[in-house]
Amino acid sequence: MRSALVIGGTGTIGGAVARHLLRDGWRVTVTGRTPRPVPDGVTLTLADHDSLPTGEFDLVVDAACYTAAHARQVLPLMRAAGSAVMISSKAVYTDADGNHVNSPEPPRFTGPVTEAQPTMAPGDMPYDSPLGYGANKVAAEHLLLDSAAPVTVLRPSKVHGIGARPPREWWFLSKCLERQPYIKLAGNGLGVDHPSAAANIAALVARVADRPGRRILNAADPDAPNGLTISRVVAARAGHTWEEILLPGDDEEGRHPWHRIPPIILDTTAAEELGYQPAGDYAGTVAEELDWMLGEVRRDPRWSPG
Repeated sequence: MRSALVIGGTGTIGGAVARHLLRDGWRVTVTGRTPRPVPDGVTLTLADHDSLPTGEFDLVVDAACYTAAHARQVLPLMRAAGSAVMISSKAVYTDADGNHVNSPEPPRFTGPVTEAQPTMAPGDMPYDSPLGYGANKVAAEHLLLDSAAPVTVLRPSKVHGIGARPPREWWFLSKCLERQPYIKLAGNGLGVDHPSAAANIAALVARVADRPGRRILNAADPDAPNGLTISRVVAARAGHTWEEILLPGDDEEGRHPWHRIPPIILDTTAAEELGYQPAGDYAGTVAEELDWMLGEVRRDPRWSPG
């Protein structure tokens, strides 16, 4: 039985990876800083990068690597592993003017973003800041990819899945639960910011485990629905209908989490050429996140993701 260590395995991405590997017959150990529930059969170790487990694993996945310091701490485990994965982010990419998704001026990409797109310069400022998030991810990527470890860096986009923080679909779902009779959508609802299902990221991790190597792969859903499509997917799951008011401009009331014009779409050709097969499209994979939130509301009508 192959063994896997998933660092940050109590989070949305790490949890999906653990569940996928468990179904594939792996022996799975996850780390987390708080004792959140994990699937039956998964070993939970309360730990962070300062207290990682010892030993050797066939696969090491770091879903909580935010800085070069984190990368340095996990590197010995990755060097000893048969395959390793670092979860990065599309936030590292910059357009021709150096703008990124967290900069004051939004990026304007001229087409689907490949792994060859320029990135931010590496940095070590606070990683939970708009400028620091992507810069620290780049620094961590460089440290791992420059090592001899068999590390694949995955760059997802807007992640959705059970336990997502924040669950962006709540923007629409909360309005459905309030039985709002209409929904306003800026940009005629055509804004696109490519979603990435945690289940699809997990499927790509599983493929990388079988095809180890040092590389960078975009990790996104096979489709990139616009805001109008996403609003309809959420409303249908909630059993709600509403009038769609399409606003041609950048109206603040109609700005939803996927309102990006021009769109941000990740090119996933490299992952597909590796033999990756997604778990499903956006509508199919987002259902579990929506059902999770609907279940929480049924248990406590006052629930919200905060």
